[in-house]
Amino acid sequence: MTLYAIPTPLGGAPGNALPPSALEKVRTLESFVVENQKSARAFLSAVKMPRPLQELSLATLDEHTAPDEIPPLLEPLRQGRSLGLLSEAGCPAIADPGAALIEAAHREGFRVVPLIGPSSLILALMASGLEGQRFAFCGYLPREKDDRERRIRELEKRSRAEKETQLFIETPYRNDALLDSLLSVCSSNTSLCVAVDLTLSSESVHTKSIHEWKTARPQIGKRPAVFLLYAG
Repeated sequence: MTLYAIPTPLGGAPGNALPPSALEKVRTLESFVVENQKSARAFLSAVKMPRPLQELSLATLDEHTAPDEIPPLLEPLRQGRSLGLLSEAGCPAIADPGAALIEAAHREGFRVVPLIGPSSLILALMASGLEGQRFAFCGYLPREKDDRERRIRELEKRSRAEKETQLFIETPYRNDALLDSLLSVCSSNTSLCVAVDLTLSSESVHTKSIHEWKTARPQIGKRPAVFLLYAG
């Protein structure tokens, strides 16, 4: 039996973001582990599952799930049924609690298959114009201002030394605070790409120097965003 890691778009019709082969595979599943029940049901409804949603099994795995609660989530696999893993939005296991379920599946010898779908990190890098041969995803930066700015200095130094693009994200309600720190700390000629609402009709991707961003500072607000820094 197989654990399928299922990418989920931020919004709109899944058919616009996932290939038919991925959608067909999702429709064959009856059991899912999801980060958020409400968004998962909206996704599965949009996928047009062949059976009523109330007949599907949805178990929750989120940031509050204790480690000893994770192995029981694999029970469908033990019973001979394939299982789907859904993030709230994006690719499972990338800056996402689903990584723990995949690790547990590997420990028990189950097959893990990632389905094809959008990755905001790769889409942002593709559209940024920044170094695409050497890059690193740094996850979430520290939430406290001093720690965050110290980390930004480290990433800028690394980017300059290694000629490597640094990618990172933030909880949406702290986007503007992160941007403030980037504009305050980074050198004026360092390049910064801000990619917002990827795959949505409101998508916006812009790359400018820190100096240019200071003269035309955007208000990102609580929209999902990816930040890319290059000082090489």
